[in-house]
Amino acid sequence: MKLITGLGNIGDKYCFTRHNAGFMVLDKWAMDNNLSFKQESKLKSFITKFKLNGEDIILAKPTTFMNLSGEAVRAIMDYYKIQVSDILIIYDDLSLDLGRIRFRANGSDGGHNGIKSIIKHAGTKDFARLKIGIGPQPNIPSENFVLQNFSKEQLPLLKEVLLNSIEAVEFYLENGMEKAQNKFN
Repeated sequence: MKLITGLGNIGDKYCFTRHNAGFMVLDKWAMDNNLSFKQESKLKSFITKFKLNGEDIILAKPTTFMNLSGEAVRAIMDYYKIQVSDILIIYDDLSLDLGRIRFRANGSDGGHNGIKSIIKHAGTKDFARLKIGIGPQPNIPSENFVLQNFSKEQLPLLKEVLLNSIEAVEFYLENGMEKAQNKFN
């Protein structure tokens, strides 16, 4: 069983913000495959499940808001007995330009509070990630920039990166981190 968690903030006012890139990937994936998310209060997430190449996959969107994402990831890991090696976190990255994605096998939080929370609750930095570029950041504070909506001009590129991210995650699930990094980074 694999857990794919997209990070973001719940609520209409955050729906199309840059910080919700992880949610957007999972929403697009679910929409393209006729999957529906169901709120699971005890898991602090919206969840949908399906099989891919015979393996059980859980897509999760935490309802904890970004800075407490680790609470939801830990709840799901504990409930389904999922190992850290079987999780992938999808989230926004300021240091990558919009249109770019990057797999990482592990690493620091890089100043991302959602990742900081997951490291705290998982007890390790050793979990797979897919970073979705939302940059470049203009000369405004990052906490303001990430909560802005994508511009109308950026929407075609955003749609392309969402599709590319889904393809990348499916490739990663089938072929592993190293091959995914070589193909998509």
